[in-house]
Amino acid sequence: MHIEQLDLRNYRNYGKLNITFDDKINVIIGENAQGKTNLMEAIYVLAFTKSHRTSHEKELIQWDKEYAKIEGRVKKQNQKIPLEIIISTKGKKAKLNRLEQRRLSDYIGAINVVMFAPEDLTLVKGPPQIRRRFIDMELGQIQPTYIFHLAQYQKILKQRNHLLKEMQRRRSNDRTMLEVLTTQLSQHAAVILEKRFVFLDLLKKWAVPIHHSISRKLEKLEITYRATIEVSEEDNKEKINSIYVTKFGEIQEKEIERGSTLIGPHRDDLLFYVNQKDVQTYGSQGQQRTTALSLKLAEIELINKEIGEYPILLLDDVLSELDDYRQSHLLNTIQGKVQTFVSTTSVDGIHHETLKNAELFRVINGSIGG
Repeated sequence: MHIEQLDLRNYRNYGKLNITFDDKINVIIGENAQGKTNLMEAIYVLAFTKSHRTSHEKELIQWDKEYAKIEGRVKKQNQKIPLEIIISTKGKKAKLNRLEQRRLSDYIGAINVVMFAPEDLTLVKGPPQIRRRFIDMELGQIQPTYIFHLAQYQKILKQRNHLLKEMQRRRSNDRTMLEVLTTQLSQHAAVILEKRFVFLDLLKKWAVPIHHSISRKLEKLEITYRATIEVSEEDNKEKINSIYVTKFGEIQEKEIERGSTLIGPHRDDLLFYVNQKDVQTYGSQGQQRTTALSLKLAEIELINKEIGEYPILLLDDVLSELDDYRQSHLLNTIQGKVQTFVSTTSVDGIHHETLKNAELFRVINGSIGG
């Protein structure tokens, strides 16, 4: 799988851009604030229909313009697929094979992308929402139905929290509606949890041996899912749903008192252990970075295993954050297999065979030259 062509209109600091890419390594070079990360972000948005940098989509539209458009031509399983995302003040449209998709979940997965940026190095030591987002974005690519259940869950969660807040303030005592929302929330939560367990099992199969190799066979990685209910990874969605319903019944008064939903996938977390020690609390910076790198490399292999093709890899200013050994391990792993985009201010500090045959693009103030 690779992007052959990308067209941008009114996107960030790109007024108009038409560019073709090599199917192996593409290096985007430029000083800060010239548009390197904007280009990487555009590819990410083409895959996920949203940015990894902002939740305010109007920021993607060039100043004084009414819309931004990203078009891409992707070669996937020997087919050339046109993709298009249009972002305007009225909303967002996604087109696959020139047909507008009614639901974004029908579009996501058309192109598979793995992003590795400096903020991903905080995957281990950062807050739980970073790890939940990691699961959601990667799982959504290989199972679009997951995106649907997640969107429904978030919609119902918002309604339920609003009702709990009203009950806390004694503006409502609609327990029947609370019961309806709890039933709906539990059903979607059970599907989400079941799918997360399956995904995590797949991820472990790749991440554990990769981590063992990067650590020169000195460390053993363990990954544990921490749910807000007593549940086992072997439980199916019916069992999980039953556990949620029971637990919600037990804590109903506490939730009304707090005005918030206290359990569910939106509060779950991932825990990482290296040689049986919690990496987040006790791991060195090197161990935390090795864990993050292992997860990203595992994603690449997992997606290849699940869909039969390697995803596109975006390395946004991250190589300079890795030492030579981890840098080499990353580049050796992807060499010749994965279409990769590397953004950097300079290639001087990157000594690797992979970059010798790379296509180079220089970015200056929203314009690109070879």
